[in-house]
Amino acid sequence: MDITQLAIQIIVAILAAGVANILVPRRIPGRLPGMIVIGLVGVWVGEWGFRLMQQRFNFYLPILSWDIEGVQIIPAVLGSAIVLYLVTLLIKITRFR
Repeated sequence: MDITQLAIQIIVAILAAGVANILVPRRIPGRLPGMIVIGLVGVWVGEWGFRLMQQRFNFYLPILSWDIEGVQIIPAVLGSAIVLYLVTLLIKITRFR
């Protein structure tokens, strides 16, 4: 992985976390750094889940394979939404205890 691919992955992660914040209307903890972390983890989770669905269930939709420099867009947004929901859920649970 070179520096340009990392920069593009960070930009896509920020955009994916922003769209995930619209889909899951919760406050992102940590603002921009939190957005970057949630986006990067979301990219990883989304690509992992998409690859798993392709291997196990032979599931393929062409729209899910849209990418920018190797970073898949739709799985990144879905993964970021999942990560954002889980992180905010864990924060909410720990505040009540």
